[in-house]
Amino acid sequence: MSSLAGTTIDVVGGGFGGLSTACYLADAGADVRVLEKNEQLGGRASRLEVDGFRFDMGPSWYLMPDVFERFFGHFGKSTDDYYDLERLDPHYRIFFKDGDRVDVSADRAEVRELFAEYEAGGGEAFDAYLEESESNYELAMENFVYEDRPRLRDWVDLDVMKAAPVGLKLLGNMQGHVEDYFENPKLQQIMQYTLVFLGGAPHNTPALYNMMSHVDFNLGVHYPVGKDDRDNGLGAVVDAVVDLGDELGVEYVTDAPVAEITRRKSGFLVATEDGTEYHPDLVVSDADYAHTEQELLPEHERQYDADYWESKTYAPSAFLIYMGVEGDVDELAHHTLVLPEDWDPHFEQIFDEPAWPDDPAYYICVPSETDATTVPEGDTDAYSNLFVLVPIAPGLDDDEATRERYREKVLADIAENTGVDLRDRIAFEEQFSVSDFGERYNSIQGTALGLAHTLKQTALLRPPHRSSAVDGLYFTGSFTTPGIGVPMCLISGEHTADAVIDDR
Repeated sequence: MSSLAGTTIDVVGGGFGGLSTACYLADAGADVRVLEKNEQLGGRASRLEVDGFRFDMGPSWYLMPDVFERFFGHFGKSTDDYYDLERLDPHYRIFFKDGDRVDVSADRAEVRELFAEYEAGGGEAFDAYLEESESNYELAMENFVYEDRPRLRDWVDLDVMKAAPVGLKLLGNMQGHVEDYFENPKLQQIMQYTLVFLGGAPHNTPALYNMMSHVDFNLGVHYPVGKDDRDNGLGAVVDAVVDLGDELGVEYVTDAPVAEITRRKSGFLVATEDGTEYHPDLVVSDADYAHTEQELLPEHERQYDADYWESKTYAPSAFLIYMGVEGDVDELAHHTLVLPEDWDPHFEQIFDEPAWPDDPAYYICVPSETDATTVPEGDTDAYSNLFVLVPIAPGLDDDEATRERYREKVLADIAENTGVDLRDRIAFEEQFSVSDFGERYNSIQGTALGLAHTLKQTALLRPPHRSSAVDGLYFTGSFTTPGIGVPMCLISGEHTADAVIDDR
């Protein structure tokens, strides 16, 4: 990277995209300051600590370990300098609502046998699917993820032509692709559950994302264990990136919600709600892209109008219940999925006819199955720590009465389908849903993730890292390329920093 010595840059928002960008820019010599609205860094990877219980409020799956290692490696570091990784076994447990239960093992051979049990030729189909998934992953990461291609002409490239078969995968959807390999609907669901983390559905997510099965079955599912008194879980990763930035000279300011970003003759004015003014040379926004454009910038400095943002397909919001409960919940694994026999109606109630799901598919995270530090006094016999996440449509009304009705529905569904009745054992409870995502993260329509990965919102069709309206203004995070998820936001930070450096 070339030098940015003497350049002052404010990064608005301390999510993974902003923290990553700050590290790359500081490493290139810039004086970098991160202004974070909330009381802690990490963006949606916030932490909640109450009465001895500690929760990762947002991301809780550590996937794509190669991306994290590559990130820290750029700075001459390793993840091992900050945290260890414990591979989970099983990776996750699935309760199907017809009474069937499946453990997806860390041993690929055992998973192959599982697929063979569900349909004739399932083991061979599993091998063939993963072989293609791994090939697509390697080609896609090299050509379309680590390599930013913001302009159409960037796609007229020899490397892209060589990777054309992967690019063509964009033209189909995941449901059709998976059906080419597996007839059993349960196997199809196992191969597609990661779409929820991408903010999509089987019918609207490009088939390219079959590469996520390589991430799942070959690269594995891990749990970070912090060193030097850092938290465990995804909080350990936040602490690691923050500490790296601190080592590089990044300044962090929390409790600093930004109210205005304006281009001046020389540099920018960045004003916070308490009236504090900063005057950086350049600005990078990791705040919600739509919020930045519609609320922080004057109208003549916006790239898009309100109609543009209203026309977009947003990833789901979520109804979350964080619970500290008495006793154990050993029937549940660290990562547990509860899936109806037909999940299409749930996806339809997210993307097509928004409503609170009648028969929800949902996720339960039980970190106390792995980590005793998440419960009071480390006593996992006396207490368990868990949260439930139900993907729901963004923009839904989530008033108190609606939440209470849905809470009862979800807790009853858990009892019926997993055998774990939590209702008389709850020592601590807090909910988080659509309006909370909007209030805490300035999230448009209360989306939990950002722009969904639909065909029309993938690659260069996502909003750009460079503002086309204001020189010196840049964007990072899940609305930009390469997209949604902690690993993608780390890479987004690299793309944004490269854009800054190239322009200077």
